[in-house]
This record gives sequence, structure tokens and C-alpha cells, in this order.
Amino acid sequence: MIDDALSHSIIGRARKEGKININAVDIRDFSKNKQRHVDDYPYGGGAGMVMQAQPVYDAFKSLGTKEGTRVIFMTPQGKPFNQRIAEELSKEEEIVILCGHYEGVDERVIEEIVTDEISMGDFVLTGGELAAMAVIDAVSRLKSGVLGKDESFMDESFSEGLLEYPQYTRPPEFMGKKVPDVLLSGHHGNVDKWRHQQMLIRTYKKRPDIFESYQMDKKDKKFMEEYINAKCTDTKNSL
Repeated sequence: MIDDALSHSIIGRARKEGKININAVDIRDFSKNKQRHVDDYPYGGGAGMVMQAQPVYDAFKSLGTKEGTRVIFMTPQGKPFNQRIAEELSKEEEIVILCGHYEGVDERVIEEIVTDEISMGDFVLTGGELAAMAVIDAVSRLKSGVLGKDESFMDESFSEGLLEYPQYTRPPEFMGKKVPDVLLSGHHGNVDKWRHQQMLIRTYKKRPDIFESYQMDKKDKKFMEEYINAKCTDTKNSL
């Protein structure tokens, strides 16, 4: 599943060119029974099955990872994944991701090999593969050369702690909506200023939780005060 899904588009090309290496290991290959079962009933009773420690541990040991390699367990109980974590992980030479299944994984093997627990959100999936693929994609695209130009991700959402500015392409007018004049001006300084201001506005409107934690300088504070006051004035005038 993981190997096939990550063999296409940008990530697939990066793998073919040797910029990244993704090795998907089937834990069932390390089962010690003929049916290749890797789960069993939970001690203490309860619904569902639990992944056994032995095949998970043996699969991990087969990787031959270096000491200190970060081993990530995808679980709803983990730290919420974000761009900062993606950037942090992209600096690692290698990482291992353990995908959970069923009702979970035997706690003993988690304690033995896992260094980080990461969650994709407050919801539950049937397995950790989809969550792992999201992490792999987010981390891989930050590796040098994967996107072609490293600048490709520098202005993206969350790269500066803000959401990305709006994007436009041809034609210059669509259904009566025009591309902002500043983007057609050719003045790079004004374009950069406009884009940064749009990032502030977008984050303020769409993700107030992120906006509150963003450290604004004096220019940012002045701009946002003027923007908010103007919006309040417009609201009063429309009443």
C-alpha cells in the first residue's frame, strides 16, 4: 500500500532519482505462525485485537538502523503533527515509522523501540498507513532537491508561522475578478510586502489559533491594527 502510493508524482520521481529512499516492511513477514498472524486477543478482555510485540520488534531489528534513529509510532495519543515537526524530521538522516492496527500495539514493544508518538488529529483510522504516508510526504518534500528548487516550499503555509498568501495565474481576469494590480507591477519589493500582509490577514481570519502565537514586529502590528479598525468601520457603516 505505502510503496505503491508513494511511487508516483514528485515523491515517486525523487525515489527514482535517489534523492530519498522509502523502505516499506511487512510486519507479517516476521510472524512465527503459518497463518502469518501478527495480532492476538488483549489481556484483560475487551473488543478487538492487539498487535503482538515479537513480529513488530523483529521487523524493526531487520532494518539495521543506527543507534539514535528516531522511531515514530502513529497514534491518536501522539503529539499533533505540524510543519515544524516535518521540518525537524527532514533534518534526520533516517526515520522509522511504525503503523498501528486493530486496537493498538503491545505496549512493551512501544516502550522498547519508539522514540516519538505522532498523531494526525483527533480521529481514528483503521490503520496507521495513511497517517504514515502523510508524514512521509510532508518530510520528503523538504529534503534538498525533491521539489526541484528549495525555494518552492519557503513561502508555503506554516513556513513562516503563517498561512500562505493567495496565488493567481493566467488569465488576468476571470468572471469579472481581476488579479491584484501589485502582482502585475513587476515591483518585487511591493509584491513581497503585499504577500506578507496577505499572509497576516489570512491567518487572522482562518486560523486565529496560529495568529495568536505569531510574533509580529512593529510594522505587522501597525498594519493589522489598521486592517482590523477598517473592518470594524466597514461593519458599523453597513448596519
